[in-house]
Amino acid sequence: MNRRLRKALVVTTAITAGLLMTACQNEDVDDNASAASSSSSSPAASAKGAEAVASGTGKGVSGSFKNGKVTHLAPGKYIVSVPGRTDQAFFVSEDTEIWGAGGICGDAKGQSATECTEAELEAAAKKGAVSADVEMKDGAAVSVTEQPAGEQPGSAGQPGSAEGVAEGKGVNGTWFGNVSYLAPGKYTVSDIKGVEQAFFVSEDTEIWGAGDICGDAEGQSATECTEAELERAARKGVGAEVTLSNGIATRIVEDA
Repeated sequence: MNRRLRKALVVTTAITAGLLMTACQNEDVDDNASAASSSSSSPAASAKGAEAVASGTGKGVSGSFKNGKVTHLAPGKYIVSVPGRTDQAFFVSEDTEIWGAGGICGDAKGQSATECTEAELEAAAKKGAVSADVEMKDGAAVSVTEQPAGEQPGSAGQPGSAEGVAEGKGVNGTWFGNVSYLAPGKYTVSDIKGVEQAFFVSEDTEIWGAGDICGDAEGQSATECTEAELERAARKGVGAEVTLSNGIATRIVEDA
C-alpha cells in the first residue's frame, strides 16, 4: 500500500508540474504579442512625425536658393527650382517673410519690395512660377523675395542687370550715407544731400558690420558679414561707406 501511494503521489506531482509549465508558456506568448503590438507604429505616431516635418522641427534643408522659380505644391508647401540644382520643396510658416515686387503683391514699378501675405504668395504661385530668392532653414522658408522683372541679378543682357553694368560703364567712387534695400542684389546709398545712387552687390563684395549688419557694436573691429545679413539690415536702413566700381560694390563698411 505504501509503494502504491508513493507512485500515485509521483504521478500527481508530474501532472501538476506539466500544467504549470503550460500556463507559463501561454503567459509568455501573450506578453510577447503585447510587446510587438505596442512597438508597431500607430496612426497617432505617424501623424506626429508628419507634423514635425511640416513644422520644420525635423530634419530639413537649409540654405539659399537664388534666382529660383517658386510654384505651389500643396497648402503651405511650395517648390523652388534653381538652374543646375535639384528642385527643393519647402514649407512656409507664420514667421516666413514674403516680399513682392508686382507678381506676388506690390507694384512692379515701386522702388522697394512690399511685404505680402502667404495667401498672396499662394495665389501667385498657382497662376505660374514666381521668380524669387528663397532662404530656408530646416525645410521651412525664412524669406521668399520676389525678383523684379528686368532687375534679376546675373541675368546677362537685361536692363539693370549686374552683369550688364559690369560690362558697360558703371559708376565709380566712394559714398558715405544710408544704405537701403531696393531689390534682390540691388541697393541704394544716399549722400548727405539725399541724392541716391543705386548699386549692385556680388559674391566678391566685402561687407563689414559693426553691430547693425552683423557683429558686435561694442567690438574693437569690424565683422565680415553675408549679403543676407546686409539685406535684412538695409530693409530698415543702415549707415555705411560704399565703394563702387562699374556700379558694383567692392566694399561696404558699416559706420561704427
